[in-house]
Amino acid sequence: MDINQLLLGVENCPCGRPHRCSIERVAVGSGAIAELSSLVCDGERVLLVSDENTYSAAGERVEAALEGRIAARVIFPGTPLLIPDEAAIERVNAALDGVSLVVGIGSGVIQDLCKYVSFFSKIPYIIVATAPSMDGYASSGAAMILGGMKETVAVGLPRAIVMDTDVLKNAPMDMIRSGYGDIMGKYSSLCDWHLAHAVDGEYYCPYIDRVIRETVEETRACATGLLAREERSIEALSRALVVVGITLAFVGNSRPASGSEHHLSHFFEIVGIERGEKYLPHGTDVAYAAVITARLRAELCARPWPHALYRPTRERFEADMRENYGRVADGCIALQDKVGNYERNRLSAYLEKEKELREILSEMPSPEETEALLSEIGFRMQDFYDFYGEEKIARAVRFAKDLKDRYTVLWMYYDLFGGK
Repeated sequence: MDINQLLLGVENCPCGRPHRCSIERVAVGSGAIAELSSLVCDGERVLLVSDENTYSAAGERVEAALEGRIAARVIFPGTPLLIPDEAAIERVNAALDGVSLVVGIGSGVIQDLCKYVSFFSKIPYIIVATAPSMDGYASSGAAMILGGMKETVAVGLPRAIVMDTDVLKNAPMDMIRSGYGDIMGKYSSLCDWHLAHAVDGEYYCPYIDRVIRETVEETRACATGLLAREERSIEALSRALVVVGITLAFVGNSRPASGSEHHLSHFFEIVGIERGEKYLPHGTDVAYAAVITARLRAELCARPWPHALYRPTRERFEADMRENYGRVADGCIALQDKVGNYERNRLSAYLEKEKELREILSEMPSPEETEALLSEIGFRMQDFYDFYGEEKIARAVRFAKDLKDRYTVLWMYYDLFGGK
């Protein structure tokens, strides 16, 4: 798919909504960083944002391409892992004086941070990718940690995205696997989107669904090439990650590409930060979580559905939140009180549309198929269980839904089977 053609958008989509994206240019391929010289306008003063690791990967090439137009630099330490929180935001904001363009060098956290700062400062930004590790480069949401909560903030889009395969092919293999895992997780998120449309009447676009499915299918063939760091496969994965991001810009939120598999990933991240416990890279968690959500879908298809919803007492709900989320619990409680998920009765929708819902649940790859396609790039489910343990994974299945306001298979499973 021609990315820059896709950027032109769709004015007359059958879903009834126009799809537009304000990104001006996506440069993907060998030597793409050289395009920075034409993407930065004459007279623009650049703030360069990176961490020590991402600067090492591409900093010198970016500096050369910018031809002395850098007015300031913010380079975060390479360790510990950078968290996109209030402290990181403040550090970037402090360097904005006299700057007219932000250029980020990095992947997930760096681009989220630049995207967030760019939106609220009204200073445009360009992101230079250093790893094909996630699909957020072209999305309009910034995944931030604010007040201890994982929050996707609706912000803006970059002026341009630069993905130089000469850099990306040398990214750590865990990050390449992470990007592949993030794409494979779309089977889960698309199913959740379709479920939300059927159960809650949420907006749904078949065109965007088709674009993402085709992108996932094309990426499945790249696993072996990615392990060998073949440039053609790295470029294909990079394009897939950007295409998915553009479709999110079309929708205006991350719904088509972020569902139950992402909520499980967010659980491990938030609990890890709160308790000082290790957690896996985002896309890696998403990949493993996609197997877990596939198992939930299979169980929902195999079991008879009860004629009553499971609901805890208020005391039990608050106790569960505090036990799992600690200082973040108040945020989870307030979010669910605002959304009203625990007061919502979806039983009639489940029972009246049971045949349709079972068909939606069964249309994606089975747990065995999902596990097999992930194993092609080196993901082993036993590694996931060894890392987190069965008890923590079970808690994620039961309580990850409370971190977000979004309906997914986690809510269906909880509603019908009590999350057990």
